[in-house]
Amino acid sequence: MTTATIHIASSAPAKAQPQPRCGLCSFNRLCLPQGLDEDAMHRLEQIISRRRKVQRDEQLFSMGQGFGSLYAVRLGHFKTAQVNQRGEQQITGFHMAGDLLGMEAIGTGQHSCSAVALEDSEVCEIPFGRLQELVAEVPELMHQFHRVMAREIQREQAVALFLGNMRAEQRLALMLTSLGARYAARGFSPASFQLRMSREDIGGYLGLTIESISRLLARFRKAGWISLNNRDLRILDLAGLQDLAAGRFAPECEAA
Repeated sequence: MTTATIHIASSAPAKAQPQPRCGLCSFNRLCLPQGLDEDAMHRLEQIISRRRKVQRDEQLFSMGQGFGSLYAVRLGHFKTAQVNQRGEQQITGFHMAGDLLGMEAIGTGQHSCSAVALEDSEVCEIPFGRLQELVAEVPELMHQFHRVMAREIQREQAVALFLGNMRAEQRLALMLTSLGARYAARGFSPASFQLRMSREDIGGYLGLTIESISRLLARFRKAGWISLNNRDLRILDLAGLQDLAAGRFAPECEAA
């Protein structure tokens, strides 16, 4: 699988950004501020070093880079990826507003994956050392941090399930319904959204070829489960996709 060209972030000083205001963010209920009182939220705002703009195809951090900060996605979408010994890219996740990036590096002090913007995006940079100090002082923040970590572990387990016993069509059906549920949690439509990632990226995430993804999408359209115009996707039969993802419905044939 060919790895797309990636633009490395410039080392030039970043332009000053306004001080982040967690209380005004539309996605704070999904991020660290959830459940914090006004004083605790203000203290969290004070440790966020900056808001950082990340252009499409630019790396936020790279595999093997030293760990120093977590990044809360404020706007846009990212993919995380690893490169195996054969030089092939394995997509490990897709991330959107409200998600925290960089948590995989907490234990080792090095990032085990790269994070790349799928479109022009923006993150809030949270120095981890300062966050640790605040977590020790604010129990509510500690509880929320643990909830966010648990959410990331569950997501990793879902990827393992994709690549384990699921058939190809189950993997894609589960990915589409999961994306819908994540958009719904952010106040958007669970049935109508844009696929920010390419078909190659979807294949890299699900362990399938780009040809298999194209065939599966065509079969999903023919079955009446979805409509797709370029990257604009609409789920027409959510129950049908959910049945397929759960293995309650087996198509006539499987993709290679």
